[in-house]
Amino acid sequence: MHMSSSESTRVVQATPAIVAQDLSKVVTDTSGSLTILHNISMTVPAGESLAIVGASGSGKSTLLSLLAGLDVPSSGEVHMCGQSLFDLTEDERAAHRARHVGFVFQSFQLIAHLSALENVMLPMELRGDKAARAKASAMLERVGLGARLRHRPALLSGGEQQRVALARAFVMHPDILMADEPTGSLDHATGQAIMDLMFDLNRENGTTLILVTHDSQIAQRCHSQIRISAGQVAA
Repeated sequence: MHMSSSESTRVVQATPAIVAQDLSKVVTDTSGSLTILHNISMTVPAGESLAIVGASGSGKSTLLSLLAGLDVPSSGEVHMCGQSLFDLTEDERAAHRARHVGFVFQSFQLIAHLSALENVMLPMELRGDKAARAKASAMLERVGLGARLRHRPALLSGGEQQRVALARAFVMHPDILMADEPTGSLDHATGQAIMDLMFDLNRENGTTLILVTHDSQIAQRCHSQIRISAGQVAA
């Protein structure tokens, strides 16, 4: 059957960004077993935003790591953009993640000896993108750092460093952006500005956003929320 391009696009978009089924994570040491997550199931539609909320130590970041395939569950499945992650080898998971996911962390994770421009260029250069410099410059302009391209992270404020991290993530046009407490090390006003920018970029790019936060105001800006309590989805 012939399918028009618009019909084809609708089918692609109908595939959820993330589907998790019965995810559990148990760690064992000399003192016994500790259940970090227990039977978590969830679906994140493509293009929507989900906040994962809960107290410190509730399992939020562990869940994000499992959804990204950075960690392996004790049981359960994750499908990312239609692909079962744990049917893949570690190298295949890394390649699938690189194609589909961008990350933003509380700690920024910039490379200290590289300029803002070089930090944003790096993932594109690793992919062999010949237009990396122009794309990185344009994205840094978009996040308000056009005058700071040559500055290394140590010469940038925390808010500026997180803008560089956002530029680095969004310049790759990921299908999914995963953010772990992206405002956790910023003051309130700076954090609000960063979240405004993140949601704006998210809308512009049609990205799916999965956000770990303890801030209820940020969580309420997302399409949906799940609350993790003692390793389970709270009612």
